[in-house]
Amino acid sequence: IKASEIVSKAPGCFFYVVGIENETVVIQEVWESKSHHDESLKMPGVRELISQAMPLLDGPPAKGNELVILGGYGLDF
Repeated sequence: IKASEIVSKAPGCFFYVVGIENETVVIQEVWESKSHHDESLKMPGVRELISQAMPLLDGPPAKGNELVILGGYGLDF
């Protein structure tokens, strides 16, 4: 929840959701661009939250998928 509060202020973040699927924590994010996501990692508090979460993980986070958004519903394009 803390991460979503921080990311809600990040330029270029269209969507950020944390949930649980089959006892696995899942984070889904949609960013305007990779550079917007990269910049969000420099925001105060983000690295601290990442370092707190890492010991709780079974392994390193999976690399996300990158796609070019052509359109859709629910995002402010």
